[in-house]
Amino acid sequence: MSQPLLVTGAGGQLGRRVVDLLLAQGAGPLIAATRHPEKLGELRARGVEVRRADFDAPASLAEAFAGAARLLLISTDALDQPGRRIAQHRSAIQAAVKAGVRHVVYTSLTNPGPGSPVTIAPDHQATEDALTESGLGATVLRNNLYADFLVASLRRALATGQLVAAAGDGKAGYVTREDCARAAAAALSANFDGKRVLDITGPTAVSQGEIARIASELTGKPIAYVRVPREALEQGMQQAGVPARVAALLASFDEAIARGTLDVATHAVEELTGRPAEDVRSFLARHEAALLAPVGP
Repeated sequence: MSQPLLVTGAGGQLGRRVVDLLLAQGAGPLIAATRHPEKLGELRARGVEVRRADFDAPASLAEAFAGAARLLLISTDALDQPGRRIAQHRSAIQAAVKAGVRHVVYTSLTNPGPGSPVTIAPDHQATEDALTESGLGATVLRNNLYADFLVASLRRALATGQLVAAAGDGKAGYVTREDCARAAAAALSANFDGKRVLDITGPTAVSQGEIARIASELTGKPIAYVRVPREALEQGMQQAGVPARVAALLASFDEAIARGTLDVATHAVEELTGRPAEDVRSFLARHEAALLAPVGP
């Protein structure tokens, strides 16, 4: 019998897509864990076992993970309180050990060590450390920035003629959410039981200036890349109504690009899945209509 595979965060965009990909390839049996199992009735109808898993209730997790041989731990969205997310992740890893899980696949961040200015990097590094200490087999997927997020920023840039960022001339290995899902599904269903760290990126790293040029070429509208200091970017976002913690996080990604900590490009997606990752130009070309959609008030 095939080894049971469990996906946490199965109600989120990434988790749900991973489950769909696993179903399409006939992997499983599959277990989908979520805080809101009532929302995943459609998956249950397709033969997926849906379980409630609350990462803030550690005692419930070992039961939620019971019977799974391999587990995809998607980093949670608990960013409201410092320390909350790493506490959740540690609880999940401890529960995986108790439940007899053999291998954990974890969605981390490119270069999460102490040299990263990204405000959430310590959560990822601490989770990677906890996995190492657990003795479990582990595949760490260090996902780069989502290319998907470029659509919103470029829509504003096309409306104003300026792409404003604090990224200097640095580059990032932007990767699509779809490619991250494909990589996660492949790693979860693989027969690999050791320990490995893989950088999940697009095929090439690109700068903000290059992104502005690509968007301009695709749409026929001029965009100038305007470099600003991190502090100015952060203050501008707060003045526009972005919560201070979120503004700090977004600005920290720009600083990471400027410092070069996200300037990583590998072929790991292709090595895992057999198909190359999509590049930024191709992704933006497919979303040209969204780029040109009117910007809201």
